[in-house]
Amino acid sequence: MKEFPWLKAYPGSVPHEVDFEAYKSVTELFEESVQKYGDSIAYECMGKTLSFNKLDELSKSFASYLINSLKLKQGTRIAIQMPNTLQYPVVMFGALRAGMIVVNTNPLYTSSEMKHQFQDSGAEVIVIVENFADKLEKILAAIPAKHVIVTGLGDLLGGLKGPIVNFVVKYIKKMVPAFSIPSAVPLKTALAKGANSKFIAPEITLWDTAFLQYTGGTTGVSKGAELTHANIVANMQQISAWMKPKLKEKEEIVVTALPLYHIFALTVNCLAMLKIGAHNLLITNPRDMPAFCKDLSKHKFSVFTGVNTLFNGLLNQESFKNLDFSGLKISVGGGMAVQKSTAEKWKAVTGTPLAEGYGLTETSPVASCNPIDGTERNGTIGIPLPNTDFMVIDEEGNRLPVGERGEICIKGPQVMKGYWKRPKETEEVMLGDWFKSGDIGIMDEDGFFKIVDRKKEMILVSGFNVYPNEVEDVIASFPGVLEVGVIGVPDPRSTERVVAYVVAKDQTINEEEIITHCHQELTNYKCPKEVHFTDELPKSNVGKILRRKIKEAHLEKIK
Repeated sequence: MKEFPWLKAYPGSVPHEVDFEAYKSVTELFEESVQKYGDSIAYECMGKTLSFNKLDELSKSFASYLINSLKLKQGTRIAIQMPNTLQYPVVMFGALRAGMIVVNTNPLYTSSEMKHQFQDSGAEVIVIVENFADKLEKILAAIPAKHVIVTGLGDLLGGLKGPIVNFVVKYIKKMVPAFSIPSAVPLKTALAKGANSKFIAPEITLWDTAFLQYTGGTTGVSKGAELTHANIVANMQQISAWMKPKLKEKEEIVVTALPLYHIFALTVNCLAMLKIGAHNLLITNPRDMPAFCKDLSKHKFSVFTGVNTLFNGLLNQESFKNLDFSGLKISVGGGMAVQKSTAEKWKAVTGTPLAEGYGLTETSPVASCNPIDGTERNGTIGIPLPNTDFMVIDEEGNRLPVGERGEICIKGPQVMKGYWKRPKETEEVMLGDWFKSGDIGIMDEDGFFKIVDRKKEMILVSGFNVYPNEVEDVIASFPGVLEVGVIGVPDPRSTERVVAYVVAKDQTINEEEIITHCHQELTNYKCPKEVHFTDELPKSNVGKILRRKIKEAHLEKIK
């Protein structure tokens, strides 16, 4: 085996390689977990729990409905459009067990974003929460979907609670806009029909596609990354090997505040944690921080995953600081850079280090992570996972030595098959077996990697590259700053100038103070020439600050 510099930094109990062909499919791994953990809690949402056995029964009914009632062929694309609810794992595992391909769709998408994804994927079935069905109705005639299955938020909560939640959501909070899709089938009807017919599991192989996971589209048109069962099984094996030294089977409670339709929560929380029989606490609306903290107060949670903005938001809640963190073993941040100030505050409040991981939709997603044995290095994305190789290349594709900046490329069993029906775009991001990440980074002598920025978000000031992450880190460390996004805008004298948008905790800070602070920490050309204060910054579905949107709004404003 090739000797990688980072292997010396692996915690002693983490293997250098994992067997990513130990299972024939994600569904085989799922069925093994059901056998092992039976009546243990698999998922909990709004106070209702779902055991592994119940999840097995309901997902089998859904799979049976797809095969026997809808007569769908293996490989049919099924779009799932819902927030974190008990219905999500039921439908997702049901679709996979039926040999279908899951197309995860953000429920907050506009009709035109939905239309793009449904047309591009060729999804024949759409399973949607009724809150968003009005947007689907507008585009139904323009997409290939033949079947629509609708569910209410309370549908699987059982007893009186389910109907009460649905009533409150629909009639008191008025969160379900009127819609008319006469052919739509209620999910409960589909499950009942499926339960009445025999489910015969199809033959699924590692090389079959499991998910069409659409990229965030933060640097262009959203593309469907084709992730096979092999990709996902490999990443589940890699993640569980990485975390295993700290975690015990059937004992962990995992906080899942990031949406399951996002690749980070999907693979890390929904799938890898299933393998160890963890109890997944699903948070439907993490933006309601007081309710989120109330939920947390009822559990002795042990694993917490999130993005910088989520951690930052929680740290600014008094009720969060008063929680019991004695059970917390692992905190992992991904999706965007974890700021040093956030990581330091998190450790001070919870007593647990915030280990930053790194990956992309195209890598299923986890490619590297900081060790979780206390040897993490703040400000780095850690070291490559087992069976994963990283290299840093220059513009010509040559491998660069330690300490040199260049594009990070990734090779491993978790790298996607390619972009769905886009051979040209696939070719552009692949260098043989290597996936070109589009992220600029450096490797240190110990094999730890640091992202300096997105290739396309670099700011060019008088011939010098400025990396927004670096400037954001400095501004975020200034007292009174809640969130920050840094962009480059055209400047006739210096190609571009640095501009910062800041959300302040209070009104006591001003532009001059922040610029002075930056001059103390950064060379002159990296410092913002302008600081704008705003009530909120545009974010992706998982809370990643979208610099592209900040830039678009800024350029529109100065026209």
